[in-house]
Amino acid sequence: MVKTARRLHDTRYLIYFPIICCILLNCASLSKFIGLKKDGPVEAISGMVVSAHPLASEVGIQILQEGGTAVDAAVATAFALGVVEPYHSGIGGGGFMLIRFAESGEVISIDFRETAPSQAHRETYVRDGEVVEEWSTVGAKAAAVPGLVAGLCLALREYGTLSLEQVLSDAEQYARSGFRVWNDYDRYAESVLAELLQPGVAPFQFIMERENPSKIDLSGEDYLLVQKDLARTLGLIAEKGSDVFYRGEIAEKIADWMAENNGLITQEDLASYRPVLREPVRGTYRGYEIVSMPPPTSGGVNLLQMLNILEGFDLNALGHNSPETIHLITETMKLAFADRAFFLGDPDFVDVPVEGLISKKYAEALRKKIDLHKASEIRNHGEPLDYSQKGGTTHISVIDKQGNVVSLTQTINLNFGAKVVVPGTGILLNNEMDDFSLQPGVPNAYNLIGGEANAIAPGKRPLSSMAPTIVLKDGKPYIIVGSPGGPRIITTVLQVISNIIDHGLDIQKAVDAPRVHHQWLPDTLMVEKGISDDVKELLIKMGHEVQQGGPLGAAQGILIDPQTGVYYGWSDPRLDGKAVGY
Repeated sequence: MVKTARRLHDTRYLIYFPIICCILLNCASLSKFIGLKKDGPVEAISGMVVSAHPLASEVGIQILQEGGTAVDAAVATAFALGVVEPYHSGIGGGGFMLIRFAESGEVISIDFRETAPSQAHRETYVRDGEVVEEWSTVGAKAAAVPGLVAGLCLALREYGTLSLEQVLSDAEQYARSGFRVWNDYDRYAESVLAELLQPGVAPFQFIMERENPSKIDLSGEDYLLVQKDLARTLGLIAEKGSDVFYRGEIAEKIADWMAENNGLITQEDLASYRPVLREPVRGTYRGYEIVSMPPPTSGGVNLLQMLNILEGFDLNALGHNSPETIHLITETMKLAFADRAFFLGDPDFVDVPVEGLISKKYAEALRKKIDLHKASEIRNHGEPLDYSQKGGTTHISVIDKQGNVVSLTQTINLNFGAKVVVPGTGILLNNEMDDFSLQPGVPNAYNLIGGEANAIAPGKRPLSSMAPTIVLKDGKPYIIVGSPGGPRIITTVLQVISNIIDHGLDIQKAVDAPRVHHQWLPDTLMVEKGISDDVKELLIKMGHEVQQGGPLGAAQGILIDPQTGVYYGWSDPRLDGKAVGY
């Protein structure tokens, strides 16, 4: 690592240490971090913020302590995460937010997913009939129009109580003065380096100030990460609002740089971007109400689909993470992901049969396809009822003293997004164009297969797997949860909810428990360490192709005790996050 850092120092790219300390969530084994946090869930009675970085969680809880609401705290935490956890999210990306108001019980969903630029089309990432993968993952051409700033500003303006200046203060300060690079940064693999050094790719620039020059220790503990360009950008947003990002000097810099570097985003694309208020998707599971995000994310629809199917089985009697339970969960995942590939897309462009997909009757039909004793070959999607429809990621869970709730997932897609920063702005751009179906049947970076419903079109939002979710018990918030991880988001949220409702686990055990993942294609069951060899052998005998790998998702959750009203928060040890309450 030292040798690589010195080599970079001598290049024209001005890339400093953190770039080669990039995190690959899958590089640490589950056994390394299960047990890192042993004190039990964090308890609180007045407020709780759970996120994937301790500094961001502290920012949010301070907002609550100073009288802000869950919305104020969530927005502040989200902006802070973009500074201290830039490999997963930031103002160059987008996301989805669920807000539940305690007084009325109303739930609002805000879609600030990125959109395809006006110049994008079906052949944008195709050459000689073949998809050129790097075009949609690295460089200016990979970026979709960012939506995070517009979405967070809308949430604060319409549903918050504080000013932009107040909620952006800490994020701006961390960007300007720096923060210690630690923990998750150290897990980044040098494989990202090759992408960063490709010709024509503007590097992700950091200015590092080593506090102790005499000590050569690249663990990250001796380094401050300072992002002065980003600090200035955040200051402009705090002063002038989102307009400066979409119609002002920031927009001009983004568009000018795009034009010079084969990018697609124009000033018109930025000026025309709008977040969208959508109706959440709702369902029930064993008497609990589940509220989640609608398309253009598949997260809520697929989550409800899977819960509906599993409701017909007694998972508690079968046992937590038993081979029988894992088999049923796996078969359920395969059925839902097959439907995802065919039906799901941006509802402003295609008819998505949401009601059909999440209906209990459709779940009954899918359940009949499951063989209780062996793995099934799912050849194609199902046929939901009511086909005509009427209507790298991170997560934040927040609840305030009044019981207002926010579940927010935001992203720049792959780790470090498109691996480029717009000069003079500090904005690390997303590579969300890879979430479209670049060609029917051709997998994206997550090996997800897509179809016509998710084809590229100007202004269209790419299909997502983000699933910020709120679970209600007797009409009151019970679980707030979400996760990063691409398609593993959905299966992570599913298993956390099942662990609590089916198996009676507390929030810590529900989040920490080993997980599995199947996404239909490739036909592989991924399992974490912690799933015993005996269980894996039995799954193999059932016909599953079992592959043990790294961590699957990283849930950030809050459980509210319905008897006492106490908040219990827990941040997944698969990342170095933190639950903070008061």
